[in-house]
Amino acid sequence: MFVDSHCHLDFPELVCQLDAILSRMSAAEVDEALCVSVTLAGFPQVLALAEREPRLWASAGVHPDTIDEDEPDVDRLLEMAAHPKVIAIGETGLDYYRIEGDAPWQRERFRTHIRAARACGKPLIIHTRAAAADTLRLMREERAEAVGGVMHCFTETWDTASAALDLGFYISFSGIVTFKNAADLRSVARQVPLDRLLIETDSPYLAPVPHRGRTNEPAHVRFVAECIARERGESLETIARASRENFERLFRPPRGGKPASGH
Repeated sequence: MFVDSHCHLDFPELVCQLDAILSRMSAAEVDEALCVSVTLAGFPQVLALAEREPRLWASAGVHPDTIDEDEPDVDRLLEMAAHPKVIAIGETGLDYYRIEGDAPWQRERFRTHIRAARACGKPLIIHTRAAAADTLRLMREERAEAVGGVMHCFTETWDTASAALDLGFYISFSGIVTFKNAADLRSVARQVPLDRLLIETDSPYLAPVPHRGRTNEPAHVRFVAECIARERGESLETIARASRENFERLFRPPRGGKPASGH
């Protein structure tokens, strides 16, 4: 019924209880989840989880906050993305929230990921925090619309969402949309076209109400869907079906062992 379009099951809080997490996914009717890479060193474990479990998929990328021993280049990302269980490039983007001064290295890393995505034809998972204008500018300059992707864990304004939608991107909402102080974000969730909407947990972070403050996990994506359904005046089944169809359309997870490529 549901798909968690962004989680980090390789993180220590979750990987140690993977079997229980997968069982709770089943109980909550969460049929699939995309495990997102944030470091070069951690990618093999992300891929191993996807190889082990048919319900899990993987991405290939380095988070904008990550200071890796080796900076990813296009060839390295393409090598990582060649596996059929890898269905996206990212998590990538820009995050100016915690850095001081300029961040040319972040922008260059973001450009590298967009170029890799265009080279392999797999969509982008984009993170942006306190950097919306630069994020959109680089997306346009590097022609990210050629492959599309998702603005993950979206917390920006409707103007930013609209600009991303104009580039063919999807908008994904996390547990933040359920928070009491997130009225502006819920307004955005009401406006995003149904055929461009995704749901996620970003677990182990950002557990939705009623689990806020606890460790998050894919089973909790149901609460994100329930909140969005209430806000939009639509049924839970409508949100579940649309977000699943959108996941399939965007990421094209290979069925029957055939790798997905192209956009």
